[in-house]
Amino acid sequence: MQILLGFVFGFLSSVGFGIITNNPKRTLIPAGLIGAIAWVVYIITGWYTHGVIMPNLLAAIVIGLLGNFAAILVRAPVNIFYVPCLVSLVPEIIIYNSMKNFTLGYDGLAAHGLIKAVTVGMSLAIGFVIAEAIASKVYPPFKKYLEKRRTRIRRNKRLD
Repeated sequence: MQILLGFVFGFLSSVGFGIITNNPKRTLIPAGLIGAIAWVVYIITGWYTHGVIMPNLLAAIVIGLLGNFAAILVRAPVNIFYVPCLVSLVPEIIIYNSMKNFTLGYDGLAAHGLIKAVTVGMSLAIGFVIAEAIASKVYPPFKKYLEKRRTRIRRNKRLD
């Protein structure tokens, strides 16, 4: 049940943020699916690891790989998919609690929360770098295949 709810709300949050940031309509559904899949990966990884670094890293890798794939299929910039999908993974509440603890004078808790937020941010960045490295090797042949297929379809339409 948690996976299903995570999928639904991951989809809705990604689509909602895509609408807020004025993404093209044709990119909203793929961005929502990518965000939902990434959130499910986050949930499942969280069951087996008791930290926040590995779930964020794997979810960022999923967003990076599927975002590149969707960018080729939909013919849109990759950032159109990255931004809405990433929103649910950004450690907003950790930063908020750290700032609250800092203003209340709990410097130790504030420092711990800020370090946790920085490590989550770094794991997201490293996940995107890993995904881009994989995508740069895997997706050019896929892109070439799609271009051949599209030209073949165009030729067949002209002949009809």
